[in-house]
Amino acid sequence: MRKIIVFNLVSLDGFFAGVDGNIDWHNVDDEFNKFAIEQTRTFGAIIFGHTTYQLFESYWPVALRDPKTSPDDREVAQIIDNIQKIVFSKTLENVTWNNSKLFKEIIPEEIKELKQQEEKDIVIFGSGTIVQEMTNLGLIDEYRFLVNPIILGEGRPMFSNIKKLKLKLLSTRIFENGNVLLCYKPVIKE
Repeated sequence: MRKIIVFNLVSLDGFFAGVDGNIDWHNVDDEFNKFAIEQTRTFGAIIFGHTTYQLFESYWPVALRDPKTSPDDREVAQIIDNIQKIVFSKTLENVTWNNSKLFKEIIPEEIKELKQQEEKDIVIFGSGTIVQEMTNLGLIDEYRFLVNPIILGEGRPMFSNIKKLKLKLLSTRIFENGNVLLCYKPVIKE
């Protein structure tokens, strides 16, 4: 059974993007790039909300064909281009990126069916509203936060309007640039 994993870069104060959606504060370097490739190879599908889908769709297909794209970014672009992309949006009329499918709403039974498939795990990048809704529905199996050593003071919070959820620490990793990866799973009440 495949898992649904939230994977996000966050500020120390819990924001996944600046107020205007910017992510120029992400602390990336060669070590991070290698890690991003390693992680991306383990995913069989990506879940997006409207905004994150449009951000990724405007960048990665272009990066794949741009000769100035770094080899690391080109590898990530190729992986993302090939895998399934699931987009939740009430306002988009269609999605045109390779292997993309549009859904108007999150239906728990459909998500559970996706999880039953014998494929690689499903990841959610960004998409705060999607993360929040799927967290409240109990559909997330793992949370991976790459905490960047920065306090934004304001921005788009990773979690708001969330029911209380206890997590169990699975693993940590410290990067040379000060980033810290924290991996958790929800503690399910028996």
